[in-house]
Amino acid sequence: MAGRARASARGPAHPNFVLATCILASSLAFIEGGVLNVALPAIGPSFRASPAAVQWVINAFTLPLSALLLLGGAAGDRYGRRLCLALGMAMFAFSSILCALAPSLTLFLAGRAFQGIGAAMVLPNSLAILGAAFEGERRGRAVGLWAALGAVAGAAAPPLGGWLVDRAGWPSVFYVNLPVVAAALPLAFRYVGESAEPARAPPDWAGAAAATAGLGALAFGLTLWSGGRGGAAGRAWWVVAGTALLLLFLLQERRRGDGAMMPLSLFASRRFAGLTLLAFLLYGAFGGMLVLLPYVLIGASGYSALAAGTALLPLPAVIAGLSPLTGRLAARTGPRLPLTIAPSIVGGAFLLTLRIGADAAYLAEVLPAVLLMAIGMAFAAAPLTTAVLGSVDERHTGTASGLNSAVSRSGGLIATALLGSVLGARGPALVAGFHHVALAAAAICAAASLSALLLLSGD
Repeated sequence: MAGRARASARGPAHPNFVLATCILASSLAFIEGGVLNVALPAIGPSFRASPAAVQWVINAFTLPLSALLLLGGAAGDRYGRRLCLALGMAMFAFSSILCALAPSLTLFLAGRAFQGIGAAMVLPNSLAILGAAFEGERRGRAVGLWAALGAVAGAAAPPLGGWLVDRAGWPSVFYVNLPVVAAALPLAFRYVGESAEPARAPPDWAGAAAATAGLGALAFGLTLWSGGRGGAAGRAWWVVAGTALLLLFLLQERRRGDGAMMPLSLFASRRFAGLTLLAFLLYGAFGGMLVLLPYVLIGASGYSALAAGTALLPLPAVIAGLSPLTGRLAARTGPRLPLTIAPSIVGGAFLLTLRIGADAAYLAEVLPAVLLMAIGMAFAAAPLTTAVLGSVDERHTGTASGLNSAVSRSGGLIATALLGSVLGARGPALVAGFHHVALAAAAICAAASLSALLLLSGD
């Protein structure tokens, strides 16, 4: 995405303000993910929501973000990156107010979906604007700072969200987004020059619609199945419909060729296919556990929302601190070794969470699992990104990077859809369900390690 932007934009007069704008804009999505996981145990009871509805508190945001991330970048390329960035931030602010004030679960979930659409516009265009604003080594430093401060925002979000839930109630976590948008929007219109490529083909609207409908139907069917609701025929119908729509999406992408939202020619590379499978499996397992861990700490171990949020603080901090080192290691050894080892480390961390139960001690039982999880993800994050960019030709690097991010989030979407029976449990049953998920997540990580070992040896 950053590479596609550089040809059409002029260097800005105030590049530091451009960088600040992009960091503030993208931090909306990083903050939102952190605060929601901590607020989830409070949101469900306030609406008297079923376990399936609690799952959609997460997935109503993740679904449009996963399905529309590539479309958001393509729309910015065609119609203007600053325009799409500003529209995405405005949508995020409006939908945050809707979530905070929603009198019903239906309106709340609608607000979450609009947040996901806004994030799908903000994330790719903030990175593309950076690519247009900086060149050479300055671009690398700017993107590195963008990523590092995003990690800082992600690290601060869980304890901040927990403090707000404990002190002011869960609606307050959505108001955190408003000052960020209030600061970023004026900076965008004052300092960010517009850049676009109007000669590009129109965005793949049909592909985006099929991907969104297919993922949504599949996730809904899996949500019904995991919660034991809807009847066997109803659950099967949704899963079959979702699968059919995703096949329709693949046919649409094949018809559009290189102009597709997801060019299928990328998967001719065995390495790229292996990296995509690895991202789906690893981030799916990680995303599911990241939803459940604070939920169990609050619901079964007696932690406050603030304590549960603080318990996760080492996770983004260690990932941000170790990622530069693991990136350099991957540059020396190649991605196959670290990407084979990393999921195994994460799987080992999931096995450590089997020690977490009622009255879990943080230092003895929670912290070791969180630290090991962070170390494993640090060994995966930078090598995976570098390997994805190196597995395709230069003209497809932006699409490949965006697709990898979309696939990672889709893994989390599917994982969350499968958590219904656990999110509906209480007390010892909640702990037992969490342990079953941890074992399944560890097995998925083993499959991710195997995919790296077998598929990253070359094309």
